[in-house]
Amino acid sequence: MYKLLILDRDGVINEDSDVFVKNAEEFIPIPGSIEALARLYKAGWILAVATNQSGLARGKFTQEDLDAMHSKLLQLLHEAGGDLHHIAWCPHGPDDGCECRKPKPGLLEQISLVLNLDLDDAIMVGDAIRDLEAGKAAGCKRCVLVRTGKGEKTLAAGETVEGMEVVTNLAELADQLLAED
Repeated sequence: MYKLLILDRDGVINEDSDVFVKNAEEFIPIPGSIEALARLYKAGWILAVATNQSGLARGKFTQEDLDAMHSKLLQLLHEAGGDLHHIAWCPHGPDDGCECRKPKPGLLEQISLVLNLDLDDAIMVGDAIRDLEAGKAAGCKRCVLVRTGKGEKTLAAGETVEGMEVVTNLAELADQLLAED
C-alpha cells in the first residue's frame, strides 16, 4: 500500500498572506515544514500539493512568479533531502466556475491521474475548511486541519468536516504519521 499525502500550500507549508504570496521572496516556509516534508519523503511517502492560486486570475502575480515560488519550495526540499511528486494549482478566480478550485475536487483528481493513484488511502492536509471539503469530495481517507495559516480562524468559526483531525502544524503531523508507520 502506498502512503499519499496531499497538502494545501499557503498556510500549511509556507506563511499565508491576506494580500497573496506574490513572489519567491514572499514565499517563507513555516518553521519545521520543509524538514517535516523531507522526513516523510525519506520514509516513502508520496507528497503532492493542491493549491488555489487565484492571484493569477486577479493579476496579483504572473505564472513566472508562481513558477519561481514553486522552484524555491522544491530547492528547499531538495536541500533537506526531500521532494514533491506533483504540484497542482488552480489559476482561476472564485467566480470563474472551474472544476479545480477547492472545495471542488478537481486538483486532487488531477493528482490522482498524474500519479496514477486512487485517493482512497490519501490524506488531505489544509488550513481551511475548503481544503478538507475537497479531500472529502475526492474520497480521501483522512482530512487533517493544521492550526497554522487560517487554521485557528477555521476552528474558532466552528467549521468542520466529518472525521476531521487537528494538529498544530506540519511537523506534528509528520511525527504522528511516522509513529503510525
